[in-house]
Amino acid sequence: MNDAHLDPGVGEVLVSEEQLRERVAELGREIAAEYEGRELLLVGVLKGAVFFMADLMRELPLFCEVDFMAISSYGSATDSSGVVRILKDLDINIEERHVLVVEDIIDSGLTLSYLMRNLRSRAPASLEVCALFVKESAHKVRKSVRYVGFDIPNRFVVGYGLDFAERYRNLPYVAVLDDSLLPEGM
Repeated sequence: MNDAHLDPGVGEVLVSEEQLRERVAELGREIAAEYEGRELLLVGVLKGAVFFMADLMRELPLFCEVDFMAISSYGSATDSSGVVRILKDLDINIEERHVLVVEDIIDSGLTLSYLMRNLRSRAPASLEVCALFVKESAHKVRKSVRYVGFDIPNRFVVGYGLDFAERYRNLPYVAVLDDSLLPEGM
């Protein structure tokens, strides 16, 4: 691990840079085998999935297109508001396309459930989800995630695209955010 990226707000490292590289390569092989001979449209969920999606694409020996959606379900930096809104919709028509939604993290599953209902209504040929991280709290939606990088505990994590108040996205590993930075009750 590169200690030059350590920050006083970063606690325990959950997933190292090397572990991320290895698992993303494995996911690429799994996805490539599944979609061999088909064109794949990767839909990245902004902003957190950008790092993961870029690395995943490099592992896919397939013809891929990309598009992005921005979805918000957070009223504050750490608490889900229960309301999901599309902030940026797709530019590409997904009808009759093989679509793989690329998510950074599945927490409560609220955003994912909303997103999947929305995308299914657009009649893709197939629709699957690849999430780098799935928290224990997402057990109800875990079965709907086709490809999972890591199952992680219910901790607030940062790095590799995951942020806290737009900070820490550039860490090359994933770590627990120091509890002193979190609002009380988190």
